[in-house]
This record gives sequence, structure tokens and C-alpha cells, in this order.
Amino acid sequence: MSLAAALFGFVLTGCSDGGREAGPIPGVETFSNLSQNHVTTPVPYGQNPPVGGDHSAMLQPCGAYRQPVPSERAVHSMEHGAVWVTYRPDLPPADVSRLDDLAKQTYVLVSPYPELPSPVVASAWGTQLRLDSARDPRLRRFLAAYRQGPQTPEPGAACPRAQGD
Repeated sequence: MSLAAALFGFVLTGCSDGGREAGPIPGVETFSNLSQNHVTTPVPYGQNPPVGGDHSAMLQPCGAYRQPVPSERAVHSMEHGAVWVTYRPDLPPADVSRLDDLAKQTYVLVSPYPELPSPVVASAWGTQLRLDSARDPRLRRFLAAYRQGPQTPEPGAACPRAQGD
């Protein structure tokens, strides 16, 4: 490939930042001082859904689920760099389908979560974004910024796909 072609591709794709858009995402909350201990008991998390902290030694395989998943296992997946997208169980089927499509990416976990503060909530280790809809463009920006993002405590650690996903 010629130098001109390479530069043209670089400009078109914005490769300098790995495809991540510059600037803060409106509405993202951050949390710090999260412990990373493996535990065998339920954890009383300070956020709903949790964004990190003590968690199960077993992680939740990435993918889309139709039933709630254990928070302690999802937190372990986030420690490995996954984004956990949760939604209210009564979310319209078209929105659930849109979220399922996102779960086809690596390091994405999607599941219903009872008693959410918003219809959709995206969480990554130490970060969270509440959304009114699965169509909100900030969701894709959140995934681009935080899936295996700089906040990941164990970057590169596996989050295997769920069986049959």
C-alpha cells in the first residue's frame, strides 16, 4: 500500500484514537476506590447496577441473556474489560433486540436487571451511564470508550462468549 493510501485510510477511520470519539460523554458517572477481592458471598454494592468492587471468582461469560445474571459474576466480567448493558425487564422487544446486537461484540454483556433507575444502564469498571432508550447514541460511544478501556483493571483478560451465543 502506498503512503498516500495509508494516510487517506488513517484520516477516514480516525485510527489515532482506536475509533474512540474525543470528549466526555454527557451523563457518565465515575466511581473510584473499588476493591477487587474474590468472595463467595453476596455483595451489597453501592451502585444499581454495580460498577465494580468485590466479586465472584467465576465471571459471567459475555453475550446476551434473557434472565438476570448474578451481579457478582458480571462485576468480574467488567474487571476484565466488559461493558455490562442492563435493561428493565419491560423494555420493548425492539429495544432488547438492538441491545442483543451490541452483545455480538467481544467484551459486551447484556441482561435484564430488575429495579433499574433508567430503562437502560451501561456499566464498565468504575463508570456508568443511565439511558432512556437503547437508541440513545451515547450508548455506542460508551461502548467505544469503555469496552477494554483505560479504566479496565485487568486488560486483555478473557471474557469468553456464552455457550450458544
